[in-house]
Amino acid sequence: MRGPSGSGVDEGRPGIGVLISGRGSNLQAILEAIRDGRLNADVRIVISNRADAAGLEHARRAGVETLALEPRRFATRELYDRALADALVSRGVRLVCLAGFMRIVGPELLKTFPDAILNVHPSLLPAFPGLEAQRQAWEYGVKVSGATVHIVDEGLDSGPIVLQTAVPVLDDDTPETLAARILVQERRLYPEAISLMLANPPPRCVRRPRPARELPGERQAR
Repeated sequence: MRGPSGSGVDEGRPGIGVLISGRGSNLQAILEAIRDGRLNADVRIVISNRADAAGLEHARRAGVETLALEPRRFATRELYDRALADALVSRGVRLVCLAGFMRIVGPELLKTFPDAILNVHPSLLPAFPGLEAQRQAWEYGVKVSGATVHIVDEGLDSGPIVLQTAVPVLDDDTPETLAARILVQERRLYPEAISLMLANPPPRCVRRPRPARELPGERQAR
């Protein structure tokens, strides 16, 4: 549901959906870029796999519809991914943006949004894919790390790269200080990459939305 300050869907701007699991730092960067006129898009929905994700409150305050879809309420991963896909398609989403979404994207969602799912990762891919990339880089001893926005495919952080930016690893860095500096660049880079993708539209999803109904395990976040 739209928050109290929401003015409804902006049909004149391309729709994006954002998937989160936690605080939604990069979600906030997307919303700020839209508000400041740096990103011509409309966030149609923010979906979390955790009902207690702090990012849902950020979305509600911005007047964006939110939805909590918890995997434990679904019998299989396929059913969960189908519910995600249906929720996004039914709201006219063209591009899906992962913003700290701590689940592997399954075949159902990839099939529904081919080459139209983005992720931001805290390393210079293909180096250091997976979890704790900042710590991986720090422990390996590299002198330069960074952030990457890439298209999501079946592999682990292996899809085509859209944008990258470098972040030096300082002699006195810790994994935490390095992560904080990389996050600053993620927040700058992600809206720019989304804008690039929308300017060169990915294939439209071909899945037809189901009739509107409450799906098993679906709960509107309030």
